[in-house]
Amino acid sequence: MILNVVKVFAPSAVAFFIGMFITPLLTHYLYKHQMWKKRAGKVAPDGRATPIFNRLHGEREVGTPRLGGIIIWVSTGLTTLIFTLIAVLHPTIVTEKLTFLSRNQTWLPLFTLIVASLIGLADDWMEIKGLAGGLSFRRRLILVTILGLLGALWFYFKLERSSIDIPFGGELAIGWLIIPLFVLVMVFLFSSSVIDGLDGLAGGVMAIIFGAYAGIAFFQNQIDLAAFSAVVTGSILAFLWFNIPPARFYMSETGILGLTATLTIVVFLTESVMTLPIIAFPLFATVLSNVIQLGSKKLRQGKKVFHIAPLHHHFEALGWPPTKVVMRYWVIGVIMAVVGMIITLIGR
Repeated sequence: MILNVVKVFAPSAVAFFIGMFITPLLTHYLYKHQMWKKRAGKVAPDGRATPIFNRLHGEREVGTPRLGGIIIWVSTGLTTLIFTLIAVLHPTIVTEKLTFLSRNQTWLPLFTLIVASLIGLADDWMEIKGLAGGLSFRRRLILVTILGLLGALWFYFKLERSSIDIPFGGELAIGWLIIPLFVLVMVFLFSSSVIDGLDGLAGGVMAIIFGAYAGIAFFQNQIDLAAFSAVVTGSILAFLWFNIPPARFYMSETGILGLTATLTIVVFLTESVMTLPIIAFPLFATVLSNVIQLGSKKLRQGKKVFHIAPLHHHFEALGWPPTKVVMRYWVIGVIMAVVGMIITLIGR
C-alpha cells in the first residue's frame, strides 16, 4: 500500500520539477522568436465578430507567447521515460514497481496525449506564422474524430471494453455502441477547449480534474493509471506556476487539445463516463453556454442569453475581475470533482 502511494506521488513531483526546470528554456525561445499571434482579436464559431471579447482580451493576445502547453506533455513524457529507463537499467523490486508504463492502463493515454498535443502544436505554429490562421476548426474536428475512433477501436477490440458503469445501477453492456459513444465524448471535450481563455483558468481546472481521476483510479486499484494521471497533474501545476496572472505564456492548443483528448481515455478506463459531467463540471458549463448562446442567436433572431460566450467571459463582461472568475472556477471545480469522485466510487 505504501509503495503504491509512493508510485503515484513520486512521479507527480518529478514531473512538476521537470516542468519547472524546462520552463526558463522554453520561455527564452518563445520570447526570442516572438511566438505569439501577430494580429489581435478573433471571430465567433458562427463566423460573426466578437467585439466584447476583442475589447476585453484582443490586445493581450499580441505580445504574450503561445505554446506554453509544451511544458505539460514534455514533462509527462520525460517523467514516464525516466521511470521506465530506471526500471530497465536498474531492475529491482522497487524500481519495477515504480514504473507505470503498461499496455492495459497507460499506453493509450500517453499515446493520445502526445499525438493530440502535436496536432495542437501544428495549429499553434500555423497561427503564429500567419498560415491560414492555423488549422481550421473543421480540420481539427476531423483529426480529433479520427483520434477518437482509433481510441474507441482499441478499447473495443484490444481491451475488450463494451460496457459503461451506471452509478448505483451496475454495468450496462452496450456492445459496439461504445465506439460512437467514445468518439462523441472526445469531440465534446474537444469543444470545451475554449475554457483556455483566462490566465490560470484552464490550467487550474484541468489539474483539478486529472487529480480527481488519479484518486478514482487509485481506489479502483488501477495504480499505473493513477500514477499517470498524477504525473499529468504535476506537469499542469508546473505550467500553472508561470500562467498565474499575469501569464508568462498561454497554454494554447498544444496544451488543451492534448489534455481534453487524454481525459477521454482516462474517463473510459475508469468507467466513469456517467459522472464525467460532475467531475468536469466547468468544462460542461463552458460547452453548454456556447450551445445556448449559438442556439439563442439562431432561433431568436440574433438575441443573446449571455453578454458573451463562453460563460467565463460573460462574468468578465459583467465586471468581474478575471482573477475572481478564475478563483471561483477553481473552487467550484474542486467541490464538483469531490462530489463526482464520491458518486463514482460508492456507486459501483
